[in-house]
Amino acid sequence: MLHRAVVVGCGAMSRVWLDAAAQRSDVEIVGLVDRDEDRARETARSRSLATATVGSDLTAVLAATNPDVVFDIVVPEARAEVVETALTRGCHVLSEKPMAANLDEARRLAGLARAAGKHHVVVQNRRFIAPVRRIRSLVASGAVGAVTSLHCDFFIGPHFGGFREEMDHILLLDMAVHAFDAARALSGEDAVSVMAEEWDPASSWFQQGSSAVAAFRMRSGALFSYRGSWCAEGLQTSWEGRWRIVGTKGSLVWDGHDAIAAEIVVEPAAGVVASGDLLRPTRVLDVPDLDPDAAIGGHAGVMRSFFEAIESGRPAETDGASNLATLAMVLSAIESARTGRRIEIET
Repeated sequence: MLHRAVVVGCGAMSRVWLDAAAQRSDVEIVGLVDRDEDRARETARSRSLATATVGSDLTAVLAATNPDVVFDIVVPEARAEVVETALTRGCHVLSEKPMAANLDEARRLAGLARAAGKHHVVVQNRRFIAPVRRIRSLVASGAVGAVTSLHCDFFIGPHFGGFREEMDHILLLDMAVHAFDAARALSGEDAVSVMAEEWDPASSWFQQGSSAVAAFRMRSGALFSYRGSWCAEGLQTSWEGRWRIVGTKGSLVWDGHDAIAAEIVVEPAAGVVASGDLLRPTRVLDVPDLDPDAAIGGHAGVMRSFFEAIESGRPAETDGASNLATLAMVLSAIESARTGRRIEIET
């Protein structure tokens, strides 16, 4: 089936989306929408999309092109209007994160998608990178035992310019959301409470919330800790952060690039530690390669999941209804940082 897609939002991030769409033979970009119509026209020109309808009015472009899919890449404050317009015009929607400005709005969009019989899927692309898929599979196998804690450190100093440097709660909303969603994917469970704090170092070039720490209690009782800053220049982590997962049988570490290492305890024959030994011996645990059919590829992986959901009628892995739990982690962390209180998380 050939899907006709309209792209809404032609800023820098649209390049990643258009690259992913270009890998698919079943997607035709039939429209480009941006509040700056010249930017939409430049995107059409640079991508050789001469036949695409270009405009600044989404409703008009939808009427002119009759698509079945909308790619929503707009700034967060414009998301709800774009998603609602697309759903009510009978389109499936793939959205950038965060999926909404608040939980009530997110619930309403999930309800609209359900009522329309359409898919609203959120780009949580970290779930679709190979190391996360490999780690999730290993953890799910029970090889390191039951997860007792997860930890992520994220320290980078990007100078974006534009809207990100003018947003409040920028790290939690725009970046930590990926780690929070990855924690859900890796542990296989949702968070139930959080204690968090935001701050801005003296060197910050962001308006507010460039740095944060958060401690989440997961449903099983496991702890997920996050430490991060977008004002950390020098000795930077990867964009995926640096991870440690501790289980009842051993531990796993991931450098955020390609290096994954795991060790588990070697159980003594009698089940006790030898006299005088403080630490039980461990052995290296092999981390299996991915299944060749695993859905990976970042944005391309999310798109694959999105279109498979449309074809099968089953929810995508990052369906909006599921993503409520990730958004709730972000918004609850912000509320905790604002109030100085532990926040119980409700979706």
